[in-house]
Amino acid sequence: MSIWGKVVGGVAGFAMGGPLGALIGGIAGHMYDQKKAGDEALLSGVGGADAQNEARQVAFTQAVIVLAAKMAKSDGAVSKDEILAFRRMFHVPPEDEAAVGKLFNEARKDATGYEPYAEQIAMMFTREPAVLEELLAALFHIAKADGAVHPGEMEFLRRTALIFGFTPQGFERLKAMHLDEPKKADPYEILGVKRTDSDADIKQAYRQLIRENHPDKLMADGMPQEFIDLANDKMAAINAAYDQVKKERKL
Repeated sequence: MSIWGKVVGGVAGFAMGGPLGALIGGIAGHMYDQKKAGDEALLSGVGGADAQNEARQVAFTQAVIVLAAKMAKSDGAVSKDEILAFRRMFHVPPEDEAAVGKLFNEARKDATGYEPYAEQIAMMFTREPAVLEELLAALFHIAKADGAVHPGEMEFLRRTALIFGFTPQGFERLKAMHLDEPKKADPYEILGVKRTDSDADIKQAYRQLIRENHPDKLMADGMPQEFIDLANDKMAAINAAYDQVKKERKL
């Protein structure tokens, strides 16, 4: 079964189990598949790491669907552009489109109740801030799809970032990276440093961002391909910011 088959397995859970129902339903569907395939896994030598990554990928993808729908609703209405942005981001197999759409539509009925999803994902990836950054990147992408980020959407993004453990300064860095025009963005803000910081400190901050956000690392963490593509865009923004700082400082 594809990951989307497991993700949409949570639709009934979302409808019946409250805010955490979809995530729990998706993981339960995954565990059932794993139990059926247990003997094959033992014979083939497939370890638990692959199963764990797949379970995390299911929960992550399902949370993105719910959070994206609720964020889009936070300005009062979900626009056609936001729905199209969501569809472009996820390459859902035709046979699963109806069920994924059902989960999205169920979640977008109102903008409330998103905090438990954000909290559960924050707990799952507490030691992997780059994964949480990719989730926020997806939300930023959808928020700006209709040409403007509504104050309600910005507050949703800010609150979600804080739940994920980012500082207010960290949120400003993400906002600069995803919302500002590349030529107008402050490269120091994108790198999460101050203009008064030393060359060595800035270089260290840059290298840390590269390590945390490298697409290969996210791939090893089991993230969907759509988020690997977003990571490539973010790496380009980080590199461009550092190049701008080096040019300014004549490094």
